Amino acid sequence: MDVHFSPEGPPDIVLPEVEAALASRLEEARGDRDQLAVVIAEDPTFLAAWAALGDAAADAGTSGAVEAYAYYRVGYHRGLDALRKNGWKGSGFVRWSAEPNRGFLRCLEGLGRMAEVLGEDHEATRCGEFLRQLDPSGPWSN
Repeated sequence: MDVHFSPEGPPDIVLPEVEAALASRLEEARGDRDQLAVVIAEDPTFLAAWAALGDAAADAGTSGAVEAYAYYRVGYHRGLDALRKNGWKGSGFVRWSAEPNRGFLRCLEGLGRMAEVLGEDHEATRCGEFLRQLDPSGPWSN
């Protein structure tokens, strides 16, 4: 399928909002890995929960980095699925300024960060480049 751009450039993709009750449960979990897992079990497509679980695991040293890498990778792949479902065809912007996109972008950023910690330099570079392509003005552009 051809991708057609408007005169303004590639399209901006915004993922759907999550239910307020689910977002509230994520907020209540506040880094508690067991509670975060409960939130994810309730909705395994909730990208911000995968990012939060990755963040919580990343604080546990080298074994935590491996675990966090896995959580971020799951969130990243679920995010790609969500982007495709919402019209992304491999190009276009996924901006940090759109709150619903932040779970996916946090997973991608975390995946790159943990890849670097684990010495997987090619993966870390690829994730950084992808972030800058998705949102050249995001917080990682500094």
